[in-house]
Amino acid sequence: MDAFTPASGGAGAGGRRPGGTASASAGTGGGVDTATGTSGAAEAGAAAGAASTSRAGADGVRQGAAGGTRSGAGGRTATGAARRSSVGAGDGTAVADASRTASDGAGRGAGGRTAPDGASAGRAGVATAPGASDGAGPAAAGGTAPAGAPASGARSRFVAYARLAKFEFVLDYYLSMLVLWTALAGSVRFASDTWTTLLLFLLGEIGVISAVMALDDVNGIKDGSDRANYLGTGGTPLRPLERKPLLTGALTVPQATRFGYLSLLWGTVFWTASAVAAPERPMWALVVTGLVLFAGFQYSWGLKLSYRGLGEVLIMGCPLVIVVAPYGFVTGHLPALVLVQAVLFGLWQILVSCYSNTKDISGDAAVGRSTVAVHTSARGNLVFIGALSAVDLLLTVGASAVGWAPWWFFAALLPEMALRLRQFTSFSRNGDALLARRRGVVAFRTGVAGIVLANLIHFAS
Repeated sequence: MDAFTPASGGAGAGGRRPGGTASASAGTGGGVDTATGTSGAAEAGAAAGAASTSRAGADGVRQGAAGGTRSGAGGRTATGAARRSSVGAGDGTAVADASRTASDGAGRGAGGRTAPDGASAGRAGVATAPGASDGAGPAAAGGTAPAGAPASGARSRFVAYARLAKFEFVLDYYLSMLVLWTALAGSVRFASDTWTTLLLFLLGEIGVISAVMALDDVNGIKDGSDRANYLGTGGTPLRPLERKPLLTGALTVPQATRFGYLSLLWGTVFWTASAVAAPERPMWALVVTGLVLFAGFQYSWGLKLSYRGLGEVLIMGCPLVIVVAPYGFVTGHLPALVLVQAVLFGLWQILVSCYSNTKDISGDAAVGRSTVAVHTSARGNLVFIGALSAVDLLLTVGASAVGWAPWWFFAALLPEMALRLRQFTSFSRNGDALLARRRGVVAFRTGVAGIVLANLIHFAS
């Protein structure tokens, strides 16, 4: 369950700039401590630089990289005082401070992080794991995260926890409130008990979704799947790492686990309060709310339902429920139009995530996560995605044709349908899963705007 930003084209690991040239610090031949920037490392770099030209030093770094040895926060760190090794310009080794170099003695900049003016191994100065995730499975022994700067200060911790909860991404889930609120008749839409019920449900929704995201990340760092899916060969980030504070070291596993459980408690309290305050409490709304509360956080935690082939069901079903359940609490019934809109809301979410699953096949397979993309061939996965895309189009047009929605309903969703066709046809040609994922997000938001417009027109007429 990822955010939707495509893979970054940032600097490669090992202190090299985006253009592929060695960083200035490496170019001196001197082992500048890119993790800490300490003066001792700078002096060592200067000494080594005095013995060689900057070009020779850069060549040495490249030779060390070609030898397949790397240092970094994901490597074997020295638990005592930092070890430094000075080197000649021609032997391709670099100073390692905060982590020992790999067995051949040739390495890259220490600590896997760069100073602000150096080349970055990943965005936000993230430590990278050597050999972690060539895409072939878990990379870290014991499932520990690479060392990084922990979040300090109230603002930094708030940002770290917001990223753990994937707040930027899951904002799309909260659009469920806009969909169902505009689907209410005008007299109900502005009633005080409607606002109370929906506000309490929204607060609970924030807690439940945050718990799902946090515990998914905890599991991902423990089994190595996040490393496999976010770090490529040599530790090069495949996607922006800021969204994974456990990978960057901004948060610890105990902190994230505690946050996940507290978020789940928060969600339980507010969803219970919403049901108590609701003007209506139909049994079906209570049941589906309870199912999401019980099963949602166990996507990767507890029962690990996504490891048992139920991941796609949860990714579609949970967004569907957060539309229909609060609507039921307010009105006591579920008209066909709202059900169609809820199904589309859930379907559009899976048409984002199935492309993520396509990108994550190797990492998911290595840890036993059971997705359609893992279990089928490339062609079978394409057929599956194509079938979901076809259901989207058929349901939109069919709802208007059979009277579940106004006859003009499909017209409001023509932009979404056009974007959906583009998403699938482009992916079938170029196989770029992350580009297709991003286009899925755009299609989702466009579709929600179409539904909201259709609801406003429908209830205004």
